[in-house]
Amino acid sequence: MPPLLVVAGALVNRAGLVLMHRRPPGKHLEGLWEFPGGKVEIGETPPAALARELTEELGVSICDSAFQPCGFAHEMRDFSPPQPPRGIVLLLYSCRIWTGIPAPLEGGELGWFAIRQIESLELAPLDRVLLGQLRAGFGG
Repeated sequence: MPPLLVVAGALVNRAGLVLMHRRPPGKHLEGLWEFPGGKVEIGETPPAALARELTEELGVSICDSAFQPCGFAHEMRDFSPPQPPRGIVLLLYSCRIWTGIPAPLEGGELGWFAIRQIESLELAPLDRVLLGQLRAGFGG
């Protein structure tokens, strides 16, 4: 079975703060912070999938060309039987241009954080890997 391809966005505002999403109760990894995003559907490019996901989750509009690739992470994940373990590849893109005010349309909460503040959040495991790559892009 091919790996599940997932995309995430690091929205960076004019003050250099990054938008993070806290997963709502009842969801996998509930209560942990993550870069918002979701699964790439069949026939979608990763930037198109991320634009769609951020519209659905946050109510913002973003042009595919506004995304800059900045990292990736992967793991094997056990799913509930009868599904076998499956690889997950998470692609991180940064973005500084969007239309609309981000809101947590699918639950959870949002927060704007400096890179050094994100390090102290309880992050989803793959997002912790992505944070290191994003931090490197911010000059350490």
